[in-house]
Amino acid sequence: MHKNEHRILSGAAQTKRFGMAMITPTVIVLLILTAYPLIFTFYYSLTDYNLLKALKNPTHFIGLKNYTKLLGNEYFRKAIWNTVKFTFFAVIFEMLFGFMMATFVNSLRKGQKALRTLLLLPYLLPTVTVALSWRMMLSPNYGIVNHVLNALHLPVYNWFADIKTAFAMLLIIDIWQSSPFVFLLLYAALQAVPQDQYEAAKIEGATHFETLIYITIPNIKNALALCALLRTIDSFRLFDKVNLLTGGGPANSTTTITQYLYNTGIKVFDFGYGSAGAIVMTILVLLLASVYIKRAMS
Repeated sequence: MHKNEHRILSGAAQTKRFGMAMITPTVIVLLILTAYPLIFTFYYSLTDYNLLKALKNPTHFIGLKNYTKLLGNEYFRKAIWNTVKFTFFAVIFEMLFGFMMATFVNSLRKGQKALRTLLLLPYLLPTVTVALSWRMMLSPNYGIVNHVLNALHLPVYNWFADIKTAFAMLLIIDIWQSSPFVFLLLYAALQAVPQDQYEAAKIEGATHFETLIYITIPNIKNALALCALLRTIDSFRLFDKVNLLTGGGPANSTTTITQYLYNTGIKVFDFGYGSAGAIVMTILVLLLASVYIKRAMS
């Protein structure tokens, strides 16, 4: 028995060492791609590092001055509010439309493959293509939307230059492009729901609403939490659509945190100040992610 136990322990130790050897390269790559840039960014956020000035003058350690300057900046606070507002409405409507599309397609007996392919097309398009296509359609001069409104004798707008419509247009475009992502994940989750539960509910005389509340949603709640988490993170770092369509205007009404960091950090090479903003954004995203993870695990 002693020899057998020794062999079992030795085999377990070898298996553990083999497993560690297999995951070590992955851990090293993750550390290089995530931990190192994060530490590097945090270090620069504590300095006055400016690429242009650094060529002539040395970089100095200034402690938390970048953070105090950042949080005291009205432009940055406006960017935080715009980002939070955009994320809130985008996630709610994307989850709603994605869920509606998933339940509808899942209920079909024929044509599921063709319809889900069509519904996924907006998400498969590059963001630049989507932004430029919508900019052409909403152009105040030759856009088809204004031509239709004009033909119907309705008011027309300069959609991306009007403070009344710019934010809403960005929100609509993001919802249009990203709702299919939610649809795809929730549709896959719905495929795994046991059909016998639906049959039992039908026998018991449950209504469609009761079936939705007591069977469908409980079975896909983890997928719903995952979708909400992924869309929150992605919406919070919105940049490309804003930069291409509004540049943060008009009157900073569409400025997001990433657009602010681009304008104040990347464009003017003030990497110390921009790094402080990146750290603040990372903390905000982690706080939001922790809320979703805690709710999903409870």
